[in-house]
Amino acid sequence: MPAGGGIGYAAALVRAVICKAFGPPESLVLEEVDEPRARPGQVVVDVGACAINFTDVLVIQDLYQSKPPLPFVPGGEIAGVVSEVGEGVEGLAVGDRVLASTGVGGLAEKASVQAGAAISVPPGVDLVHASSFLYAYGTSHHALKDRARIGAGETLLVLGAAGGVGLAAVELGSVMGAIVIAAASSDEKLALCRDHGAAMTINYQQEDLKQRVRDLTGGTGVDVVYDAVGGPYSEPALRSMAWDGRFLVIGFAAGDIPKVPLNLPLLKGCSIVGVFWGSFVVRERERNEANVAELMKWWQEGRLRPHVSSQHPLEHAAEAFRELADRKVKGKVVVTMN
Repeated sequence: MPAGGGIGYAAALVRAVICKAFGPPESLVLEEVDEPRARPGQVVVDVGACAINFTDVLVIQDLYQSKPPLPFVPGGEIAGVVSEVGEGVEGLAVGDRVLASTGVGGLAEKASVQAGAAISVPPGVDLVHASSFLYAYGTSHHALKDRARIGAGETLLVLGAAGGVGLAAVELGSVMGAIVIAAASSDEKLALCRDHGAAMTINYQQEDLKQRVRDLTGGTGVDVVYDAVGGPYSEPALRSMAWDGRFLVIGFAAGDIPKVPLNLPLLKGCSIVGVFWGSFVVRERERNEANVAELMKWWQEGRLRPHVSSQHPLEHAAEAFRELADRKVKGKVVVTMN
């Protein structure tokens, strides 16, 4: 019986990491499942690498808003080589190197993917870094471009700046001409942020976030806040907004969904803006495709540099999840296949 997450029926078997019951990373198991086949409109990808995101950590614990039926193969971001093309697919051929956002099903030696979700990997880019690109940069690009409409010269505060989406936001903010203030929990993480374009930094475990923002901006506050952390940092960041600022709600890596005083947006004339890239991809496909094309152009020009802090083989995939759960990752963590 297949384990779900895009794994279909076939005579051959492939290895896959399976979530049989919701729980911590250590509850994941490695088993053989039926090799997927390409249905109409799909391709099968020989997975070279699968990036693990904080969303994946939440999904296996049943802490995310979407709940795949058990059992399932986690892993929503892959890169690999097309090994089978389904009926009706155009523009893709066996042997093409692609990256794709799969939702689930990525932590397997083979995965079936909707052809429209597969994007060609630029020449010279290895599969490890290709697997780590789309989710982080797609989310952050949509947030800054479409939701914040950030402009050159505006000030951007990124919370959780050394994480996957946070570091992408630091880089993209710099590319878009913003003055980036990176906030993270250690000096080591902040050094990485400076290397990726941060003009100023805040260690919010050692410094008062609100006061430090005031000092760095001369008391005017920041135009845009990129908040992928939530918890205790959201309210002081909101209190640090400039007039007509935009507070971007990305996620809640700290675990707690904060409750903020709604008089603050009133007094500051600022906006609290939700960012849900996954829904944007489905609802506004053409705009998303244009965004991805722009990201690929910047990547090929060398303006974007995805950072992978660690790699783990498939049989040690649980360690990748644990690194994320313990907040030890800088940039992205990737699981590789043999």
